[in-house]
Amino acid sequence: MGSALVTRFEVGVGSRVLAVQVSGAPDGTPVFLLHGTPGSGSGPRPRSSVLYRQGIRLISYDRPGYGGSTRMPNRRVVDAAADVRAIADRLEVERFAVVGRSGGGPHALACAAVLPHRVERAAVLVGLAPGDAIGLNWYEGMAAENASKHVEADVGAIEMMHELRALAEQTAADPKSLIEELRAQMSAPDLMFMQSVLYRRLLVKSYADALRDGPYGWLDDILAFRRQWGFALDTIVPPVRLWHGAHDTFSPASHSRWLAQRIPRSEVHVQHDAAHFGAMEVLPRILSWLAA
Repeated sequence: MGSALVTRFEVGVGSRVLAVQVSGAPDGTPVFLLHGTPGSGSGPRPRSSVLYRQGIRLISYDRPGYGGSTRMPNRRVVDAAADVRAIADRLEVERFAVVGRSGGGPHALACAAVLPHRVERAAVLVGLAPGDAIGLNWYEGMAAENASKHVEADVGAIEMMHELRALAEQTAADPKSLIEELRAQMSAPDLMFMQSVLYRRLLVKSYADALRDGPYGWLDDILAFRRQWGFALDTIVPPVRLWHGAHDTFSPASHSRWLAQRIPRSEVHVQHDAAHFGAMEVLPRILSWLAA
């Protein structure tokens, strides 16, 4: 994983700007990587040399309210599709694949649903199901501290999300503190994963970049997950691959199983010896499938 040979620029969308990063093979298969929650376009991804070998042009961006992207109040999950389309248009990319990690998962599905003529394949790693998912115990298997942030969002107002706002402010002041905060909620595979100095450094950089101008990207993400997403899962046309670690305590594997039952051309793999952050290790394999 790394960030060498990355091109950075801004894309205007109405009165807003999106901070975009592109790495890998300039003439490779275009793949959008949608970051987690909290996160930024600088989040963990394969080194450019690895992307070159895979023949992939990896495109990432800060969702509105994160990093260098202008906030979009009251944004919905479906709004990500318009932002991805604007970036693709700027890059003169007609067809592309998309992968969302954790909180990026719902946004990747939005792109697949709204842009079926442009999205060739989609993947979701440790994603979430809609907040109103019928037949799913949404919080079962989720660490209590993480669940409480979503419960706060059910009131539907940023002003009431005191716990998450305080955590975001603490993280902005000391990005390493979020790693320590999350450790208490991790299962064994994630605790082992966090022994990697490299992965910890990449996550800390992503958190620092994400929250440098305030907590609103994180707050708006959590609110968007709990509201209506703005599209129907059963309308998704492109093939979708779902991956999940069986011991995930942040977005339980039951969410991916639920999604797989409702997305027409989908397949799901639950890895028995992995948890949430294992999504970073499996990403190169998923990128190969997206570019196939």
